[in-house]
Amino acid sequence: QVQLVESGGGLVQPGGSLRLSCLASGFTFSTYPMRWYRQSPGKERELVAAISPTGSTASYTDSVKGRFTISRDNAKNTVLLQMNNLKPEDTAVYYCNAVRPVVPITQYWGQGTQVTVSS
Repeated sequence: QVQLVESGGGLVQPGGSLRLSCLASGFTFSTYPMRWYRQSPGKERELVAAISPTGSTASYTDSVKGRFTISRDNAKNTVLLQMNNLKPEDTAVYYCNAVRPVVPITQYWGQGTQVTVSS
């Protein structure tokens, strides 16, 4: 029933930009904090960005600050990740994540979208 579908990944040159989208369904999207994670082979999944239910606050891991922007459109049940000035180390599968704000705590994950930054 709950579904998160990422899109927008692809191959881009260093310094380029991509815009990732996550379309959510099956839950009350506007009440959930949303997050973007990424994972490279052999590494643990890393939290990249998070946004509050209303979009009033956002946070980022240090490595992407100033380059990435998370936003959401609750009317469209969508969370976005604008990625600018991409670097090779940004290469990863990017996942959309939602955490239920009340017990029982439940986490929802999308299937991921591949981002490759290479010359």
